[in-house]
Order: sequence, then structure tokens, then C-alpha cells
Amino acid sequence: MKWLAKQFNLYLALAVLLAGLVGCQTAASRSRKEISTFRVHLEVRPDPTGQTETITMFRDNPVEMTVEKSPFLTEVHVLSARLVERFGVPTIQIQLNRSGTWLLEQYTTANRGRHMAIFSQFGETPDKARWLAAPLIRQTITDGFLAFTPDASREEAERIVSGLNNLVKQRKQKDF
Repeated sequence: MKWLAKQFNLYLALAVLLAGLVGCQTAASRSRKEISTFRVHLEVRPDPTGQTETITMFRDNPVEMTVEKSPFLTEVHVLSARLVERFGVPTIQIQLNRSGTWLLEQYTTANRGRHMAIFSQFGETPDKARWLAAPLIRQTITDGFLAFTPDASREEAERIVSGLNNLVKQRKQKDF
């Protein structure tokens, strides 16, 4: 009987050690692996050809908007993301690469008075996917920086920014 107890304790110790080495992830290690998407769609009139979709923006005061199904900017165009404070409100600032800068300039020049609908999927589960903002195009943006106040908590905004920067790092590692 003593032999079985010692054998059981040995197996229990090995199982705990193995679980500690393999299965445990800290919040920091998870956040380094977490990625986010970033999609910018243009507001358009409804189109019967199926190239548009109606979306609902803003959780507190929902507003319906029709956008092109295909985004004109994606996470592929992101060079970096950061969270800044504007008037005490967390704002996400995206720096775009050369092609993203060119696309943003073209779309903001041709579509003044329309909205850009910004979508992101972030976090570990798909329920963290939503339309974040719909800034109005008031002028041409030539510097490649897109800043918006997301319909998200500060923690969610931090996760979005972290996920975009993780994706940029992964892309750079694959390029080298």
C-alpha cells in the first residue's frame, strides 16, 4: 500500500510540474501573442449589387450606416499604433505605411463629408469584434496618421493597440 502511495505522489508531482511548464500562461505572455485586426470602410449609399452592408455603430446610442463591404485600409497598412490622451479621453493613433498613407490621402481627398467606419477584432474571443468609430472626413489627411476615439473602454483600447503592434512585430520577424 505504501508503494502505491509513493507512486501516486510521484505521478502527481510530475503532472503538476508538466502543467506548470506547458499549460500556464501569464497575462503578459498572452498579451504578447494577442493580435488585433484593423479595417477602415467608407460610408456609401446602399447598393443593390451586394457590395455594401448596413452596420450599427456605437453601443450606447446606436446609429445605422451603410458602408462598402471591402475595407480600403487594413492592418497590413499599419506601421504602429499607440494610445494617446486627447482632452482626457483615450484616443487610438495609427501610423500607416507608405501605401496606407497614399490610400488614406486618396480616400480623404475624394470623399469629404462622408464617414470612415473603423472595425476591429481584438482579444481572445470573437465577441470582441465591433465597429469602433466613424470619424467624419473633413479634410485631406496627407501625413499617414489616423486618430480616432474608439467606442471602447480604456482596457479594450489598450488591447487593440497592443494587438496591432504585436501583429506589426510578427510581420517584421517574417520579413527578416
